[in-house]
Amino acid sequence: MTTMTEIITGHTATHGDDYQLNTSTILRHAARTYPEQEIVHRERSGAWSRYTYADAYAGVQRSAHVLESLGVRPGDVVGILDWNTRRHFELYWSIPGTGAVMLQMNLRLGEADLAYVVEHSGATVILVDESLLSVAEAIAPHTPGVRRWVVMADRPVAEIETALPDVADYEAMIADAPETYEWPVIDERSAYSACYTTGTTGRPKGVYYSHRGIVLHTMAQASNYLMSFDDTVFLITPMFHAQSWGLPQSAVYTAAKVVLPGAYSAGDVNVLVDAMIAEDVTVANGAPAIFGPMLDHIRSLEAKPDFGRARLLSGSTEPPLALIRGFHDLTGADIIHGYGATETTPSATVNRGVKYSLRGLPDDEKWDLKRSQGLPVNGVDIKIVDADGNSLPHDGTSVGEVWMRGPWITASYYDREVTEEQFVDGYWRSGDIGSISPTGHLKLADRLKDVVKSGGEWISSIDMENAIAGHPRVREVAVIGVPHPKWQERPVVVLATVDGEPLDAADLQPLLGERFARWQLPDTVIVLPSVPRTSVGKVDKKVMRAEYQDLYAVPVL
Repeated sequence: MTTMTEIITGHTATHGDDYQLNTSTILRHAARTYPEQEIVHRERSGAWSRYTYADAYAGVQRSAHVLESLGVRPGDVVGILDWNTRRHFELYWSIPGTGAVMLQMNLRLGEADLAYVVEHSGATVILVDESLLSVAEAIAPHTPGVRRWVVMADRPVAEIETALPDVADYEAMIADAPETYEWPVIDERSAYSACYTTGTTGRPKGVYYSHRGIVLHTMAQASNYLMSFDDTVFLITPMFHAQSWGLPQSAVYTAAKVVLPGAYSAGDVNVLVDAMIAEDVTVANGAPAIFGPMLDHIRSLEAKPDFGRARLLSGSTEPPLALIRGFHDLTGADIIHGYGATETTPSATVNRGVKYSLRGLPDDEKWDLKRSQGLPVNGVDIKIVDADGNSLPHDGTSVGEVWMRGPWITASYYDREVTEEQFVDGYWRSGDIGSISPTGHLKLADRLKDVVKSGGEWISSIDMENAIAGHPRVREVAVIGVPHPKWQERPVVVLATVDGEPLDAADLQPLLGERFARWQLPDTVIVLPSVPRTSVGKVDKKVMRAEYQDLYAVPVL
C-alpha cells in the first residue's frame, strides 16, 4: 500500500508536460477566441459602461508594462485596495502574468491586521482606488516596506490631496503604455496570489495560491457549475478576498460575459437586482447576507424577474431553506450551496441539483438535501476523522472533523511552521465537524473552534476576549456567537465586572476599535455575577450559546 508521499514512476509519456499552467494563458485564449464578448462594469458615478474582452486584454497588457515601470519583478508582492471594478479585474491578470504575486487586501480586516498582512507578505507596491485613500493613509505609517503607492482615479492624481508619499498616477501611466506585452512563461508552482485568512486565532495567516492550483481549480469549478460562453457572470462577492470564490477566472476560462458592480453596500441590493435583470445574469456569487435582502427586494417588485437560467452560488454560511425556496418559487433561480475556505481556493464541495440516483426522493427530502454542503468538487479528497485521526464511515451519522487535500488545497501557511494542529499527511484540518452520507453529501454540524461567523467572515472570539480583558473593570469575559436573522451570527459579550456595575458596548469600543473592524464590534454586552464555567473550571460557551440563542430572534406576530 502506497502513502501520499510515495510516488512511483511508470512508462514514459509523450505529452507536453513541460507546458506550464499559467493564468495568463486563460485570458489570452479568451481574448483571441472571443474578442467580442462583453464586460460590463459600474463606474463610481453609478453609470454602467461596457467594453470587450479584446479591450480588456489590451488594458491588461498596458497594466503589465506599468508594473514593470514601477520596478515590479517576478516574485515581488503587489497589493490591491479596490472594489469589484474594471481596474481591479485587469490587475487580476496583469500582476500574476508578470510573475509577481497579487496580494488580496481584505477591506473587512481592521487596520492593524491589514497593516500586518502588508508587512508579513513583503508587499512593496500597492495600488489603491481613490475612494479608499483613507484606508491606505491609515496603514501607511505601519507599512514601511511599501516603497510605492499608486493611486487609481478618474481624475489627475495631482488634483487629489493625500498624505501618501510620492504617489504615482495609474491612469497617466496606463495612457503612455504599449497595448501588447510578451508574457513570460512562469513556473506553474510559483505563487499567483496571496490571500490572508480573517483570523480565527491570532494574526491572519497567509495562503499563497500557485498558478497550477488556480488553473486546475478554474477548470473544475467551470465544470461543476456547467459554465459556458452562453453565461453572464455577475461578480458580487468581493474580489479582495478568496479571489471572489474563483469566479473571475472561471468566467474568463469559459469566455462568459462578465458584470462588475464596482463599490456597493448591503443597502444597494436594488442596484444588484436591476443589473441581474438588465444583463440577463445566469451565474452570480454571494452570501445569504446579500441574497436575503435581494430576495426581499424582489418580493416588493410588481413584476417578478425570470431567473430560470440563473445559478446563484451561495457561500460563507449555510443558506436558509426559506431563501433557497424563495428564490426558486419567485424567480426560478437555483441557489447552489458551496463550501470552502481561503485555504481551499475556495471550492471544495458544491450542492448543484439532485444526482440521478436520488431523483425519486419525495420533494420535501430533495429540498432538505439542498441544505447540505454538497458533493466534493472533482480533485478534492475529503474525509471525516475522529479525535485520533481515524477515518469515519460515510454513513450520514458518524460525525468528525473535516480534512481535505488536493491540488488547490493549501498544504501550509506562508512563513509558518507546519504543525499537526493544522495539517496532517497533506490534509488541511478545517476545524469544522460534520458527516458524509452514503450518497457522498457533506453536512456540517458544528465548529471545533469558538469563532463567530458574521456576514460570511470570521471573528475571533479569543482575540476579542483578550482585548476586552484589558478593560480595568472587567473581571472575566467570554465572547460567543449568537444566531442572527441577517448576519448569521453576531458576537455577544458575556462578562463579569470588578464592581458588579453595568458595562455596555460603547465602553468597550476604545479597546476594540484598533484591533477590529467596525462591523466586527459587538452590539450586546451581558453582565453577570460570574461567567458560566464547566465542572473543571473552563468557560462554558455551550451553556451560554443555548441560553442566548434567541437573543436576536425575530418575534412571531
